[in-house]
Amino acid sequence: MARSLANIIYKGAAAFPAARSTASGSFYQGIFRFSTSVPNDPDTHEDFRPTTKGGSSGLSLKDIVEQDVKENPVMIYMKGVPELPRCGFSALAVRVLKEYNVPLSARNILEDLELKTAVKGFSHWPTFPQIFIKGEFVGGSDIIVSMHQSGELKEKLKDVAGKQQ
Repeated sequence: MARSLANIIYKGAAAFPAARSTASGSFYQGIFRFSTSVPNDPDTHEDFRPTTKGGSSGLSLKDIVEQDVKENPVMIYMKGVPELPRCGFSALAVRVLKEYNVPLSARNILEDLELKTAVKGFSHWPTFPQIFIKGEFVGGSDIIVSMHQSGELKEKLKDVAGKQQ
């Protein structure tokens, strides 16, 4: 089923120029990438539901997740956005990843239940946040923290940080 998203995809300012269009029907404005429509999520409290809807991009949600993971060195599907996480686990994951000064891309899964389901199906992982590094599913905040403490995350992100400089 072809759908587009109205969730915000955060892009680190150094990694992505402003006003660049993409194949997913998104557009950039400053450091934020916006897409265009979102269905209501019956499992989300009304305070977190989106209030606007738009048109369709022609890509399936599976295609969008695959494209996100492939095109972004560090991709996080989270509750909220990096500047305003909507749960403690998402906030923790963002805080740890920001320690490495890598380009961070994110989608807010609270805005689209079908995206949330598509990401779970793609990773075969039931909880959020979900972090992908260089196209590989790494895990959630607990795994990122453990990798950070052991030094494994620094090694995994070494060449990603180098690409930004």
